[in-house]
Amino acid sequence: MKSRIVSCVSAMTLFPLAMPVRLDAQERQERKQRTHRYEFIDLGTFGGPTSYINSAASQGASNQINRRGATVGASATAIPSPPNTNLSICEGFLGAVPFVFHAFKWQDRVVTDLGTLPGPDNCSVATSMNARGEIIGYSENGATDPLTGIREIRAVLWKDGEIKDLGTFGGNHSLVGRINNRGQIAGDSLNATPDSFSLYDRVILNSPNGTQTHAFLWQNGRKRDLQTLGGPDAQGFLLNEAGQVAGPSYTNSTPNPTTGLPTLNPFLWDDGRMIDLGTLGGAYGLPTALNNRGQVIGYSSLAADPGACFSPGPGSPHCDPFLWSEGKLIDLSTETIGGNPITANAINDAGEIVGLACFPTGTCGAYLWRNGTAIDLGALPRDCYAEGIAINSRGQVVGDSHSCDGSTHSFLWHIGSMIDLTNFAPSGSGLQMVNVVAINDRGEIAGDEVPPSCGGGPTPTQGEAGFCGHAYVLLPCEDDEMDSSGCRSDDDADRNATSQSNAKSVPQAQTTAPQANLTPSEIKDRARAFLANRNRGFRGFPKN
Repeated sequence: MKSRIVSCVSAMTLFPLAMPVRLDAQERQERKQRTHRYEFIDLGTFGGPTSYINSAASQGASNQINRRGATVGASATAIPSPPNTNLSICEGFLGAVPFVFHAFKWQDRVVTDLGTLPGPDNCSVATSMNARGEIIGYSENGATDPLTGIREIRAVLWKDGEIKDLGTFGGNHSLVGRINNRGQIAGDSLNATPDSFSLYDRVILNSPNGTQTHAFLWQNGRKRDLQTLGGPDAQGFLLNEAGQVAGPSYTNSTPNPTTGLPTLNPFLWDDGRMIDLGTLGGAYGLPTALNNRGQVIGYSSLAADPGACFSPGPGSPHCDPFLWSEGKLIDLSTETIGGNPITANAINDAGEIVGLACFPTGTCGAYLWRNGTAIDLGALPRDCYAEGIAINSRGQVVGDSHSCDGSTHSFLWHIGSMIDLTNFAPSGSGLQMVNVVAINDRGEIAGDEVPPSCGGGPTPTQGEAGFCGHAYVLLPCEDDEMDSSGCRSDDDADRNATSQSNAKSVPQAQTTAPQANLTPSEIKDRARAFLANRNRGFRGFPKN
């Protein structure tokens, strides 16, 4: 009892002395929230002109940067690509850099060439990495597909320093989506059954010859055919930690006059059952993200305009983003308070969604959807619109902000502040962050940047990153690293001379981005055309 009394007295005596310490800690935390410091790391190349990290919004990929900060992507070598290389995964994310690309892993400040399947001048790309360090992606295998005349590609797994071919269902190609922390892999594979509507050969490669594409779940060395919703094809490129798979599937074999393809609906495969999520009335639906609660977001055409989504050019069909949750399909464009979402790119486990939306104020910008309401995150100053690309469990959002002349700057949004990621580039480098891809729960960011020599001058575009840009990561600087020469702040006084015209940290959510001569309708059209180009006909989007 005596010792307890002494302890209490000691605590009471020390309490006033501890108060300033607590206040100092609170002040440091508030300052840390107001000021962001990041270290920029250029991942370089394997001797070619460019490297990149696979785009989440275009490939159904995720976990490009895992929870330990390891990052995967592809990098150009100095080897010219062969004439029959498979452009659906090779020659960079735009398919326009005529060099062989190899998959890479960046971890502990070291870039490793993951190599390819055996064969001359094969290309490869890594798309997803789990917390155990297991990596999936694609590799050419050196063989030529006799039906299409291009090189065959295989879904592959890199594990314990070796590459494993996941094989096919008897066809000439297999594709991969995501790997979870249990080592399960979702993807799709061709079989040997002729199919003029093949979701890979017809939709992606635009080839009249092809075979059926079926979704699979790979586990413990075996691929399970998930079958379809009744039609000849299905793709499985989304996977969560519960082993649920999402993708699109034909529901029949009868082509629609509006698309020239059978009806395509999104599905969720759960415990041996493929659930048809339906559409918003049209003949085309495609999921884009799946969280660990089994919620799915994506796009769907409408009854009044049932064609396939995001075909570029005049008369492009109109599609709305959707949320499927607990058996209910919600049109985010019409059933959201506060704004009109145009795109839906990512969803976290809290059910928060990010993308591009237009608002009653007449402005368009990045949004954060939460409990039925679209919160306007705005755009960087002087830009026409912005789009959220990825979100982590802390509600941090990364995306791209676009000017009316077509230039792009990537941003981080956190606690009401939108920050130009270019502010974290090395002083005097002239680098611009133009294609942000992912953010993990530690706030580590991965994307693509372009140097001033890339040809874009002071207003680079995302496309320029595909020709001569480099992959990068941004690492948050902790308190004990605040004075590190590699760390830069969003409010540093010695801002890059080439970035003086860029946005500084916005003190609160930017909701009044000037629209210049672009109307919300024109912004919507531009965003949809950009989305069509970004997806390049890959993973279920119609070929341009």
